[in-house]
Amino acid sequence: MMSFDKTAQAEASLDPLPVCERYRDEFPVTAVLTYLNHAAVAPLPKRAAEAMKWLADDGLHYGSLHYDVWLAAFDGLRSAAARLINASPQEIAIVKNTSEGIATIALGFPWKPGDRIVAFKEEFPANYYPWLRLASRQVEVTWLSIYDPLDKIAAAIPGARLLSISFVNYLSGHRVDLTEIGRLCRRHDCFFFVDAIQGMGVFPIDVQASFIDALAADGHKWMLGPEGNGILYVRKEVLDSIEPVEFGWTNPAKYADYSSRDMTLRPDAGRFECGTLNTIGCFGHRAAIELLLEVGIENTAAAVNSLASRLYEGVRNRGYQTLVERTADTGSGIVSFKHPEIDCHVIVADLKRQNITAAPRQGWVRMSPHFYISPSDIDRVLDALPRV
Repeated sequence: MMSFDKTAQAEASLDPLPVCERYRDEFPVTAVLTYLNHAAVAPLPKRAAEAMKWLADDGLHYGSLHYDVWLAAFDGLRSAAARLINASPQEIAIVKNTSEGIATIALGFPWKPGDRIVAFKEEFPANYYPWLRLASRQVEVTWLSIYDPLDKIAAAIPGARLLSISFVNYLSGHRVDLTEIGRLCRRHDCFFFVDAIQGMGVFPIDVQASFIDALAADGHKWMLGPEGNGILYVRKEVLDSIEPVEFGWTNPAKYADYSSRDMTLRPDAGRFECGTLNTIGCFGHRAAIELLLEVGIENTAAAVNSLASRLYEGVRNRGYQTLVERTADTGSGIVSFKHPEIDCHVIVADLKRQNITAAPRQGWVRMSPHFYISPSDIDRVLDALPRV
């Protein structure tokens, strides 16, 4: 298992090769596909696949003999995820996916009848349904648009108990200013929750600087990990305010003592972990995040921004309509566009026959390159698109 090495990162930063070339061999998918679908499910890097293969072989040959190594992988994942967002490992819980993380906060929050939430109508269902269902508990939702100006968001926050927003929108790729929204929430004592799945691993997130109270993200997109493994960050100062709604043998502090009946919760975010974890997923997720830490999140962000901007300008120059205007402040790794006459499903299917992966989403062709994709890959994709 590879661990993060600051010396290695420093040496990598002196390497004159572009970041995509330095790490391209880590992604065998490049030998068969031009993969522009990281906003859906990312291909595994070698070290993530090898970490999971090690665990599978270990279980095959030794059962749970090396369980201490498995436990170390859990701790390693919490530590790696914490470093990625400037948190403490004690503030990280390992969950199945983003949905579980969001539901943990939505259902465990100490709601009172008449409370109000600020949420956004363009959200992916995972960050929409849990807040809508709180109507049964007499909690009101103020629905805004992610494209609303900051002053309109600011006007909605006073008196709200919680604001929930995605760092990057799953369809348009619109990236919000977490720090400004977080500052407004903190000023008005409003709990700030972030769905980070479309940004964590590719753009810097600082939970302290952005005053984020809780954050959830699955590992299988921009973090380059496997499906079925995610993280939930909960700020230590608010841990006691969230009730674990799923309760199993690992929530209590004395969970390792099977004879104990003491239900006192673990003192850290592990109190939200209900039962046995996805061990093989943790091995892969940890290795994938450690790769990103080695590359450096600033390098990853710069590479992805450059690739997405190249793609955005390229499709516009070819006469395609883009879903949103891309700016330096709001751009992400996602670019969605459409042909004026050809259905998005037809375009995506045609690209697939040319070994190019994209996604059809709500009438748009959505593309999402990661840092190991080269500019020449983008040019090939642009040349493969049907003419307008």
